[in-house]
Amino acid sequence: SDVKEMLDQLAEFSALTLADPAAAFCSITLMQWKKPVTVASSEESAVRLDETQYGAGDGPCLAAIREEAAVHIPDVNCARRWPEYTAAARVAGVGSSLSVPLRLDGEAEAGLNMYSTRSHGFTREDIEMVEAYAYHASKALRVAVRISQLAEAKAHLAAALESRTVIDLATGAIMAQNRCSQETAMKILKIASSTRNVKLRDIAASVIASVANDPTVRTHFEP
Repeated sequence: SDVKEMLDQLAEFSALTLADPAAAFCSITLMQWKKPVTVASSEESAVRLDETQYGAGDGPCLAAIREEAAVHIPDVNCARRWPEYTAAARVAGVGSSLSVPLRLDGEAEAGLNMYSTRSHGFTREDIEMVEAYAYHASKALRVAVRISQLAEAKAHLAAALESRTVIDLATGAIMAQNRCSQETAMKILKIASSTRNVKLRDIAASVIASVANDPTVRTHFEP
């Protein structure tokens, strides 16, 4: 949640810094595993326009990320390349847009999207400033992506270790009840999992609850 708040503040700061705040709004698109998502925005309108591009599978933001170059639409009324996007932009009151890639050094791909309510809302000087600013903004996003990835990896590791603990306890219980080897106990668990079409961890948890004679029994793992 702290990362999300930081990115939202980055989007709001971008909109205020790079253009007339009464006429522009901003969003940040993150592309991971070839799936784009808006991770921050200064206004909901930016999110809707981003999602229009995601649904169509193309648009200035995605093109900027893919081509690693700024994509400027001076007047959406004259643009022909992305008809679905430009139609949605006109409905949203957007007159021009600017998308600039944020380089994350292989961690992921991202883009900074600026929308202006005026046609020709971005001058040449604005575009140069946005490109220079995007270089520094990419550093903040790179840190955010790494924090997110580390947090996700930690959560996955904790879940995996907890599942392993449940399975090991259930295996031990089956070994004690049936006086069998660990290998045989594991086979019993796997057969039960396959036969009932239930995850191995859930089968193991039911075994532990049965042995403890307590359906609410839980295993505790401290990461």
